Amino acid sequence: MSGPAVGLWLFEPREFGDVLADVVPWLESFCEPVETNGGGLDFWVRELPNGGQAGADPTGVGVFFLSEDEEIPAEDEDYSAFSRPPVRGLVLGAGRSGPANHQVLGHLTLALAERLDGWIDFDGLLGHPTPRDDTGDQASLDRARALAASLPGRVAEVSYDTGGGGRWFRHVGDVEFLAAWLRHPEFHLIK
Repeated sequence: MSGPAVGLWLFEPREFGDVLADVVPWLESFCEPVETNGGGLDFWVRELPNGGQAGADPTGVGVFFLSEDEEIPAEDEDYSAFSRPPVRGLVLGAGRSGPANHQVLGHLTLALAERLDGWIDFDGLLGHPTPRDDTGDQASLDRARALAASLPGRVAEVSYDTGGGGRWFRHVGDVEFLAAWLRHPEFHLIK
C-alpha cells in the first residue's frame, strides 16, 4: 500500500538534477540510506530535520521518496492566484500510510519547502478527501474553506478539471501555512 504524498511547487526555473544535487547532501545529514531510483530518490528518515515537532517520530516509518512532477505546470489548472504559474513540480511521499508517516511527511515537506522556497500542493481540499471524478458537495467545500481561512500564512485555491468533466479545487499553501496546519488538531486525525 502506498502512503500519502504532497506536491511542492517551485516558481523559479531550476532543473530537477540541480534540485537533487542540492537536496541529497542535506537528506544524508538526517536520512540513511539515500538512494537514486529511476530519476528520483528513496530515503529512510532516522531523525527529523530541524528537530521536527512534538508528536512526530520517524521510528518505524517506511521509505520516503522524492520525484519530479512532470504535470506541473498543468494546462487545466487555474494559477490566477499567483503572480506567475509554477515552473517545476516535485512529489514528496511516503511508502506507507498511517499517522506516523503523515507526521513525518509533513515535517519533511516543511523543511524541503523552506529549503527550496516552494509552496505545498495538498492534492485536495485541506482536511477533506479529494473527489477525483465528481465535484463533491458544497458543505465539504465550505468546511475546507473555513479551515484554511482559520490558519495563518498564505493559501490559494487552485481549480482543476476532474475526470467527470467538472471543476474542483485543491489547496496550495506557503511554509507558514503548512507549519500551522501541522500544529492543528485536525491534522492529527489524518490516517
